[in-house]
Amino acid sequence: MFKNFIKIAWRNITRHKIHATINVTGLALGITCCLFIFLWVQDEKSVDKFHVNEKNLYAVYQNITAGGKTNSTYTTPFRYVDNKPGFLLEDVKSVVPGVKYAAFYATGYNLPWGHAETFQVGEKIIKLEGSRAGSDFFKLFSYPLIAGTAETALKDVNGIAISRKMAGFFFGSPEKAMGRTLRFENRANVIVTAVFENLPHESSLKFDYLFNWEAQKHLLEWDSNDFATYIQLADNADVKDVEAKLNELLQSRAAKSAGITQQLALQRFGDLYLHNIFVNGKPEAGRIQYVRIFSGVAIFILIIACINFMNLATARAVKRAKEIGLRKVVGSTRGQLIMQFLSEALSFALIAMFISILLLYLLLPAFNNFTGKHIVPPIAQPIFWLSLLLLVLITGLVAGSYPALYLSALKPVRILKGIIRFSQGSALFRKGLTVFQFVLSIALIIATIIISRQVDFVQNTHLGFDRENLVYIRVEGELAKREKYLLFKNEASRLPGIAMIDRSTEAPHSMDFVVTDDINWQGKEKNASVGFKPASVGFDFIKLMNLKIAEGRDFSRTISKDSADAFMVNEEAVKQMGMKDPIGKWISAWKKRGHIIAILKDYHTQSLREPIKPVVLDVKETENFGLIMARIKPGETKDALASLSKVYKEVNPAYPFNYQFVDEEYKKLYSSEQVISKLTILFATLAILISCLGLFGLVMFAAEQRVKEISVRKVLGASLVQIVTLFSMDFLKLVMIASLIAAPLSWYFMHQWLQDFAYRIPISWWIFLLAAAISLVIALLTLSYQAVRSGLANPVKSLRAD
Repeated sequence: MFKNFIKIAWRNITRHKIHATINVTGLALGITCCLFIFLWVQDEKSVDKFHVNEKNLYAVYQNITAGGKTNSTYTTPFRYVDNKPGFLLEDVKSVVPGVKYAAFYATGYNLPWGHAETFQVGEKIIKLEGSRAGSDFFKLFSYPLIAGTAETALKDVNGIAISRKMAGFFFGSPEKAMGRTLRFENRANVIVTAVFENLPHESSLKFDYLFNWEAQKHLLEWDSNDFATYIQLADNADVKDVEAKLNELLQSRAAKSAGITQQLALQRFGDLYLHNIFVNGKPEAGRIQYVRIFSGVAIFILIIACINFMNLATARAVKRAKEIGLRKVVGSTRGQLIMQFLSEALSFALIAMFISILLLYLLLPAFNNFTGKHIVPPIAQPIFWLSLLLLVLITGLVAGSYPALYLSALKPVRILKGIIRFSQGSALFRKGLTVFQFVLSIALIIATIIISRQVDFVQNTHLGFDRENLVYIRVEGELAKREKYLLFKNEASRLPGIAMIDRSTEAPHSMDFVVTDDINWQGKEKNASVGFKPASVGFDFIKLMNLKIAEGRDFSRTISKDSADAFMVNEEAVKQMGMKDPIGKWISAWKKRGHIIAILKDYHTQSLREPIKPVVLDVKETENFGLIMARIKPGETKDALASLSKVYKEVNPAYPFNYQFVDEEYKKLYSSEQVISKLTILFATLAILISCLGLFGLVMFAAEQRVKEISVRKVLGASLVQIVTLFSMDFLKLVMIASLIAAPLSWYFMHQWLQDFAYRIPISWWIFLLAAAISLVIALLTLSYQAVRSGLANPVKSLRAD
């Protein structure tokens, strides 16, 4: 019997090709969309899940509360013991029961190694990005070692662990690299003690080399928190007990600051990638929001595709009514008819699945490029095929359920007499399905507009400084020497395409470093505390950046005290310090006490997710780290960079000339939002396309039902325009109802999404009006074909029909 069902289903598919094509196209698009979202979600969830000890790996985070505000961060408190730098949790595995291994990992961009560094062997020279880590690092994490062991990889303070790629570049193979010497930053020789496999794409940590942390302690001259602490717990350890012991250790060792409290907590390392935005001191938000949103989108788009099938199947009910009546007369039961219709639906779903797999293979490279992923078709994974089979079954059953139940319930006597009427309830149900489709589609259109506008806003809004034509170069090698820096600045400033050169210890668009300790000011209350974004800059920094001075004066070379005595703060700093008339009042920072000479207009030092923070600047041209910044004249970028490279190589020949444009680096801060914006546009387009197929099906149904009515109207003188209007208004009303329902729903969800940004666009009324207009126009275009076709049909043929 089942074989017979399949035969009949295939015969119906081949006999009604247009109907079958529309059905298969809708289902194929829905399934394809689901597959891509499934693979994207799976890839997101797989990040950092490959470690053998993943269930026992934890990241330490801390909550710092000052002035009633809690700042949460994945960094580890740092301290000095007997005038020697060290981690507050340096001996954690020996003093806290339950901690099996612990390793520190440098994360900050404000440290000497927070950028690409230079390595050389003979004539080969390259810049690569790496970090520093504790000696237990390769014991915690399952990064495969090709050469060397986890015990010895980071044991030697003069050693370095490098990637397969790095070993191949310098030595040809991992085996040949072991024990060989690399020239590091043209100032020290390091020995290769291990070679690890190139990091998988599923790793959130990215590095091509690792040094032992012990070899770099002496480089720190200030308290810093830019280090992550990762620990592996023993199998029987209790997380809450370990957290309590960590906080006991923190309280016994951390320096006490009035008005500031610190607390440590643990988060599963495998959860960090998706849950890395803190809400009330806990990592509860982050990319997981996008995973949930797009998982919902996948389900909704598949539902839209299933609704199309229902509408199209019902639209053909008139033509199949006699077939159903005859089957019932000759003895077919309702159960057999239901099985017949479900078989047809499953056949459609199966064909759609094969088309979807083909589309997946064809479009996956473009999708990877679109999203920045490295997804490969999981054909070797049984779970993929099981999921695909389950998807086909669910799609077929959901899509075929309503037509099967509805058509199998038709009365054979009434059918064979030609009395085929559809109840008001069934008509309302079909219209409800169409409204539901367009609610989802319009909501996606609204989301697309809002996300696109927010991404455009955060990328292009004025930050309070001029980021156009601004490049920066890392201070390294010879440029760390004051005389060499001044030589470079003087030579570069005379180049035709260079408007100005100056320096800063921090990148102006990503000042992550925050100082709370040891900053005092005149009139400070006893328990007051302000987290400052600090930077030491050159004399021309304000002019170079086009910063605005609200009150006071700029740094000046002609005033000798400025190098030792002058500070600038921004308006937000004045506000949080509670200062009145701050010009001339003293402030102390970095073991230096001076006076405020200017108040800067507020400017953004991070992405627009963060509110403007207090900024304090002093002038210093003697730092051996930081950035050299160059303002290029408009339209002369290519020639200016070529000239700048030539001067750089003359002053600093042992280092490759690398530069970054501030505006491009700033846009990278929103890479996730850019991908989400693209995906939303893609899925909104698919949703509206599939919805229009459903609308087309409903129009077909209406045309079948009203064919004689239309003929009578034409005979009585109705014009084509009147016929098209007759068709269109009923369906356009459905789209308008969907717009009214979608507006408040999309406003709520997009309002929640925008809360992640301290600076955001308003959700204007015209966005909802535009989305409704777009959907109405698309719906009207969809309706027009069938409406015009019905209006042009010969009324004589229709009226002659039985």
